[in-house]
Amino acid sequence: MSILLLLLFLLLLNNLLLLGTDRLAGMNKLVAVQGCLLAALLISLDHLLIGAAILLIKGVGLPLLLRRTHLRIGAPSSVPPHLPYAAAVLAGMIGLVFALWLEKQLPLPQGFFPPFLLATALSTLFSGLLLVIGRASALSQVMGYLVTENGIFLLGTPLMSAGAVWFELTLLLDLFVAVFVMGIAINHISSKFETIDVGRFRSLRD
Repeated sequence: MSILLLLLFLLLLNNLLLLGTDRLAGMNKLVAVQGCLLAALLISLDHLLIGAAILLIKGVGLPLLLRRTHLRIGAPSSVPPHLPYAAAVLAGMIGLVFALWLEKQLPLPQGFFPPFLLATALSTLFSGLLLVIGRASALSQVMGYLVTENGIFLLGTPLMSAGAVWFELTLLLDLFVAVFVMGIAINHISSKFETIDVGRFRSLRD
């Protein structure tokens, strides 16, 4: 098994673990691991500079920012999800099977995507969306947003060979700003409402 295939397999396994994890600290660690795996994947494709940037931002910086926000607001370590964990993992597996099938059906240029890269990207994007809609905690939804962006990032990986590195760096900058703003918003939500469970917002009335 090549290094690239091993990294793609680990990314897919990471997605399923994220969907089945009920603790925010565990999710944050898995998001950090996913960032490190993305960096290793890029380095294996000879994109050393962008790989180092991904390692610093996605593997270290953003997880530390999320951990700091979690500790600062004193959020519960686990919040009941909207979508049960078993159902989320099952949906993730179905999404993976569909992504593998779709990869075979799309008329892509020969050699444009390395084998299983497109399927991994689509599966990661779908897993992130499941986290966004299936979790009740605002922090876990932010992590889902990060996972979704990782899937989009994987889809753009082949474009790096065509000189689109600056496009990816722009995405990273936007992502950093978005997470920073979300962290501030979550902090204010916690101080005002004493919870970050978005399900309780339904009880608000004019």
